[in-house]
Amino acid sequence: MTSLHADEAFLGHYQLSHDPFAPRVPGFKFFPAQRKPVLGQLHHLARYSQLLLVVTGPLGSGKTLLRQALVASTNKQSVQSVVVSARGAGDAAGVLRQVAQALDVATAEPNAILKQVVQLGLTGQEVYLLVDDAEQLDESALEALLALAAGTPEGRPHVFLFGESSLIAELEQISGDQELFHVIELQPYEEEETREYLAQRLEGAGAGIELFSAQQISDIHESSDGWPGTINQVARDAMIEAMIASRTAVKRPKMGFTMPKKHVLAISAVVVVAVAAAWLIPGRSKAPTTAGAPTEQAQLPLGKPTPNVEFANSGQPTNLPMVGQPVMRGPLAEEAGGISEGDDGVPVEGSSATPPTVTTTAPPAGVPAGQPAAKPTPAPTVATAKPAPVTKPVAPAPAAKPAPAPAAKPAEKPAATVAKAGAAGSGWYGSQPSGNFVVQILGTSSEANAQAFVKEQGGEYRYFKKVLNGKPLYVITYGSFSSRAAADSAIKALPAKVQAGKPWPRTVASVQQELATTR
Repeated sequence: MTSLHADEAFLGHYQLSHDPFAPRVPGFKFFPAQRKPVLGQLHHLARYSQLLLVVTGPLGSGKTLLRQALVASTNKQSVQSVVVSARGAGDAAGVLRQVAQALDVATAEPNAILKQVVQLGLTGQEVYLLVDDAEQLDESALEALLALAAGTPEGRPHVFLFGESSLIAELEQISGDQELFHVIELQPYEEEETREYLAQRLEGAGAGIELFSAQQISDIHESSDGWPGTINQVARDAMIEAMIASRTAVKRPKMGFTMPKKHVLAISAVVVVAVAAAWLIPGRSKAPTTAGAPTEQAQLPLGKPTPNVEFANSGQPTNLPMVGQPVMRGPLAEEAGGISEGDDGVPVEGSSATPPTVTTTAPPAGVPAGQPAAKPTPAPTVATAKPAPVTKPVAPAPAAKPAPAPAAKPAEKPAATVAKAGAAGSGWYGSQPSGNFVVQILGTSSEANAQAFVKEQGGEYRYFKKVLNGKPLYVITYGSFSSRAAADSAIKALPAKVQAGKPWPRTVASVQQELATTR
């Protein structure tokens, strides 16, 4: 693999020697199901047929792998194979130039090439001319290849075109009523063939088919429609999804509190002793003798100033008769406030219900005059007449503080949401949670087609670039969903022409893995 760093977590989790579903893997044997009979048919037609041979199938149907197997299975002493790519050189001049260079012909013309083919035939060598991505050939290139396939009475090369089904219509238009070519259409795998294909891929990487359950194999076959290229992608996605789920399950228990029981008992004993010591403080016995003390203790957590604290009017709490009780309650109130504010890591202005209790002792320490600290001053006079009037002045203070807090927090979240929704391309996929799902709509070898599709559909459609069989592929996706069920529901709501392409849900993590590998 070219990027072990991107896949080391994936390979390490399953103890794989390499990615079993990469386009090219070491030591991979040609899968016999349905493709081996086609390979034999190609060899037979190359020997006995005088027609140009065309192999068609959708992207990911295994055309390139079949072409590789055809080259590998020929007798190198009696067959010289010339492989040509129509990508980026789809006209006659580009194709003939590649053929002439491979056959060591000075002039890139059909007649010169045919003369070289005849010379090679005299030495006992046949020429196989194989063209990848043949759907990108223009009319001039197809006419030149048909001329080479027809050859001369002395000799001719065997021409094979591997491309998508759109190639057939172009050849029919050029041929008219003449029978100049023979078409072999690749078929998708059956479910059992999909299972055998998965088993062979996994076995080559040092694993077994037991990594997938029978239901997973059935789902992989259904999502891929039996095409090997899509089987690779869906199977890899399923393995990554299972890896993420298992790692999350392992990490979750570690987040719990697992202190040994003996430590819990020791801490409980310390707490009991501390509470008992609090009740035995000398000042505690005097509390019931003070008039109205029980009422003041009940009001203290609600933020009302105690008459005993303000009555001294000297700003020296060390001379107060109940100094022990505020010392116990003050730190507890502050800790409670600290916990509520520290949960999110951001101070919550309106959540401190207890801080009024702390501020009742703070004004004498230097709070500016004219602020709410001036209102508790009449509190001693009202204290003898019950603290009912004191409750009203304190109420506006908490009511005024929460106002800015709710307005500040929600304002940030919509902004972040808008930023993510406006993102596109690989950067957008990197910003999505890896546990989310996107709906894969289709893949195309033309970025212009991908851009046109996204522009036409708009909305939540995006595309990214990956590499399949060593060639760029532009994959179009739709949306971002928190669960597979949500993605499945979204597929049912897509337009009919989009659903016709059999879209399927895949994890964002799998996309991020592909982007990392492509880079």
